[in-house]
Amino acid sequence: MPEGLIENLLTTGERIPAPAQTRQWATIPDQQAWNARLARDPLDFWRACGERLLWSVAPNATFEGTLGDAKWYSGGRLNATVSCLDRHVLTHPDAVAYHYLREDGLEQSIGYRELLGAVNRLANALKQDGVKTGDRVCIYMPLSIEGITAMLACARIGAVHSVVYAGLGATALRDRIEDAGAEVVIGADITYRRGCEIDLKKILDDATGGAPKVRRIITWRRRHPLEPLGLLERDWATYSEGKSEVCEPAILEANDPLFILYTSGTTGKPKGVVMSHGGYLAGASAMLQHTTDLTPDDVYWCTSDIGWIVGHSLIVYGALANRYQSILREGSPDWPSPAAAYEVIAKHRVTKLYTAPTLARMLMRFGPELAAAHDLSSLQAVFCAGEPLNPEAWRFLFESVGQGRAAVCNQWWQTETGAMMLGFLPSSTIRPDRSGTALGPIEFDVVNSAGETVPRGSGGLLVIRNPWPHMFSGVWGDPARYRQYFEQIPGTYTAGDVATIDAEGYITVLGRADDVLNVAGHRIATADVESALVSHPACGEAGVIGKPDAIKGEVIKAFVVLRQGHEPTRELRDSLVEHVRYHLGPIGTPAEIEFVPKLPKTRSGKIMRRLLKAQEAGLELGDTTTLEE
Repeated sequence: MPEGLIENLLTTGERIPAPAQTRQWATIPDQQAWNARLARDPLDFWRACGERLLWSVAPNATFEGTLGDAKWYSGGRLNATVSCLDRHVLTHPDAVAYHYLREDGLEQSIGYRELLGAVNRLANALKQDGVKTGDRVCIYMPLSIEGITAMLACARIGAVHSVVYAGLGATALRDRIEDAGAEVVIGADITYRRGCEIDLKKILDDATGGAPKVRRIITWRRRHPLEPLGLLERDWATYSEGKSEVCEPAILEANDPLFILYTSGTTGKPKGVVMSHGGYLAGASAMLQHTTDLTPDDVYWCTSDIGWIVGHSLIVYGALANRYQSILREGSPDWPSPAAAYEVIAKHRVTKLYTAPTLARMLMRFGPELAAAHDLSSLQAVFCAGEPLNPEAWRFLFESVGQGRAAVCNQWWQTETGAMMLGFLPSSTIRPDRSGTALGPIEFDVVNSAGETVPRGSGGLLVIRNPWPHMFSGVWGDPARYRQYFEQIPGTYTAGDVATIDAEGYITVLGRADDVLNVAGHRIATADVESALVSHPACGEAGVIGKPDAIKGEVIKAFVVLRQGHEPTRELRDSLVEHVRYHLGPIGTPAEIEFVPKLPKTRSGKIMRRLLKAQEAGLELGDTTTLEE
């Protein structure tokens, strides 16, 4: 990151109290008081989180080691699936685990007892096929009950799963198979998106054909007529047919790996983040419950995919450990109509929604009238994570989707952090122009490149100074890359994001350190300019880059996707420029605006500004394996 402090240009000063209805169900009335209480003895809080799990052997210590070499719940022995499935089957066997929806209207549900049976059948089949504790299994499946079953079956026998988002290309899939050393791949022939059957089988065949260590491929087939199986392939339906629904779980040490998850890799080579059976499950499940106040009585919809950390933590392990009933929806959120997401909320009476700013901005482009045409009165809370949630998108979710009755809470976390770390609790007074404060006993700081805390209101690198149990325990096969997170600013975890902390302690995450603009000596975050643009009534989405300039060093270029009903004109371009100038001043004003039909994004919905820069400069695009088609 270049030297110099980052200027936080966008601050509205708004303070929005939590809706009155929220205080009837929120269990933590005061976020700052809660944080202060937990900060007095963080390990006591994390010990209590560990006690939420079902252990075969109780831990003899809550934490040992250092921030960059942490051991959580040492001596404890468990299997994650026991806390997620077995204990609930004893008390609530028929409770619904998942309501599965498909964009073509297909619906089905599965309860905890039925899910455990399916997991155990597949686990026994894998064992019989020679899969052992510690082996890696790559999973390339759509958001489905079957995809989750595959994850849990691996965990049941102590195999380490590596889920790859179903849609990444053959090269990306093969690279991840080879990096993990997976000999077994569980995949699917198709997925459904925007009314089409998307061919996954060709990607699966190309990837595994170039991976000589792969000895078995299990394929979930839904396309008719069924295609012939290859020599190494087995059919999903018959592979576990007739196997016992009883499978004794492999009992592992708390710090043994549960899964590898490769980051989406907007820059550089994707890395395999490793999470453990003990610390990850304890922290992720506890933080999901504490920060959302979800209960088993809620109808809960997380719009992520199992291919991302949000899916692992909030759809699978965290949700199941808390006995939640979750909605899964395979397909595009705006298909078969722009109102598809609203229709799910209305029909299934969703009470808590966890989504991304990408979906919020998509809905915002369709306007408030579409939201008003649907009964969204069941919604109690909307949570957002994945990238900065700009104030205009927050306001749309609060006023149009939540209709002033639902709490709308921004959260920040990463693949490496495992679960939510920063944001607002449902009971909190919201600052739409801020990301929030710590969620629990997490010590954040903002520092310059020398590791010195920057003055309040100035920007720098976001770091964390103390350990937490759901943090990643390594980078698969690359310990040197793991150490870099803790060596850049010694004594901290460096998140790779830039942020500010204001005089009251509120943090604003401004984006990746690589996305900072330097205009005439002023260091400006892309998030500020993009937020100002999106607050214009014609702008649906915006991506901002810096272009070299002989006088200013860099000038700002904005790529703008218009909302429905607006056409690109010179007058509109001038209006957008003046709008940003009013909100940010001259230094934050774009020198150029280009209207585009869409922005390049990763498949997890993050804008790939690196691609915009490369296209603008006529350079090679580099790794585009995570680019959304």
